[in-house]
This record gives sequence, C-alpha cells and structure tokens, in this order.
Amino acid sequence: MKRYNNKGKGGSHRPVRSGDPNYVKPKKALGQHFLTDMNIARAIADAMSEGGDVLEVGCGTGVLTQFLLAREDITTWGAEVDGESVAYLHTHYPAFTPRLIFGDFLNMPLDEMFPNGLKVIGNFPYNISSQIFFKVLDYKDLIPEVVGMVQREVALRIASPAGNRDYGILSVLMQAWYDIEYLFTVHENVFNPPPKVKSAVVRMKRNGVKELGCDEALFAKVVKAAFSQRRKMLKTPLKATFGDFGGAEHDFFSLRAEALSVQDYIALTNWVAEHI
Repeated sequence: MKRYNNKGKGGSHRPVRSGDPNYVKPKKALGQHFLTDMNIARAIADAMSEGGDVLEVGCGTGVLTQFLLAREDITTWGAEVDGESVAYLHTHYPAFTPRLIFGDFLNMPLDEMFPNGLKVIGNFPYNISSQIFFKVLDYKDLIPEVVGMVQREVALRIASPAGNRDYGILSVLMQAWYDIEYLFTVHENVFNPPPKVKSAVVRMKRNGVKELGCDEALFAKVVKAAFSQRRKMLKTPLKATFGDFGGAEHDFFSLRAEALSVQDYIALTNWVAEHI
C-alpha cells in the first residue's frame, strides 16, 4: 500500500508566470512542455510500484516531483539539465536538493550512481524520449520499471503488438526485455506550452528474460535492418544489410518486418548468424 506524507505536496508548488522572479520559461530546444494538471501528475506518481530508488528525468518545476516526494515508500531522485529549473527546485523544494542531479540523464553512469538499481519516471522531454528508452535498454538489468509520459505516437509504438502498423524497432527491442502497458492518453491543453500532439503514459516492467538466446548485438542489427525498408518483404532489407546468405532463404523472407514477433526475430537472428 502506498503511503503519503504532506511534504512537498501541492501547497509549496504554485504556477510559474512571466514576471515572477522564479519564472521558468519552457525551452523549445530542451523539448519542455510543463504539465499543469495536478490530477494527471498524481496519477503518474501513483502508477509507479512501491519501494526503492526512483529517478525522475526532467523535473521541470516540480509538478510531478511534489507527488513523488509525498510518497513514503520510495526515495525520489531527480535529473534535470535546465539550470533555471534546478534553481527553481532548490527554492521550492530545498529538502530535495541533495538528491537533485544537475546534468543530462543520457550521459549518466547509472551503474555507478545506483549500483543497487533504480526505477525511472518522468514527463520525458519530447525531443529525447526515444533516446531515454534506448538508455534504459543499456541498463536493463539495473532498471526494473519505467513510468513515462511521452508523445502518444511513441507510446503506441512501444506498446504495439506484432502485426500493427505502429509496431517497429522500438517495439521489438523494448518488448524483448519489458512488459509494457499503455496506461492513458493525455490531451494537449494540460501543458504549458501545449504541444501539437497528444501524449500518453506508459508503464514498463522488466520481464523474466535473462538472455534472449541469440547474439544480442546481432539481434538489434537484424531488427533495425528489417524495419529499414518496412514496406518491402524482409528478403530485400536483410540482403541489403547482410549479403545474399550464400543463396539460402528463410521462410520469413516473404513477410514484412511488422509481421514478426520478438520470438520470431530471435529465431531469425540465429538463422542469420549461421548464414553470414
């Protein structure tokens, strides 16, 4: 059962406005769209399971942070690359300061910083959302859970099953290691500034897979090659990447990339390994 205290909750957070000495201007270059709906922020915080260290990526002005800090069952950390936001958070959440890291999440050595593991949460900056997920993959044995708000199209892509038009590279690579839930859609009017697209919240929990049963680097290469020409049968993009396989052909060659499940790609990877 999640337990909350009153520290860091709504009373210490107030909307930031132009002319306010603590005003934080959303920066387009950083992909910032600040969430303004407290109910959605609370729902995102509630979606994270109990216990452990939780790192919020892109704390902004603390709209989500305040609800994470109020949870007594987790230890909340923050990663923020915007100095203006960091200064705001220092002012409004001083007790959070020792656990607020001023730096780029994408460059952080998570295994050194969190040797016992961490969960990741956030209203992820739109311009690096896919990069965040690839970073998670790099540390998949360290990160058991991710709850993130991203562009709706990215959320659909990650959660999409095989055979769906949204199914792609990120779908296969993430689903190989995580069970993924599309939680809810978030509309444009609850952000400052409003983005031009809808957003969505996804939850990813590490599955029981320890090893794929194939060369993992080759697996990623096969998946990326397959979707490089997704409208063509697999024979064309795979031969363009790996050669003609000595004249051998696989039954999957007559299918398109979106038709193959994760297990199919593992089998195909092992076949490719034998024929290159």
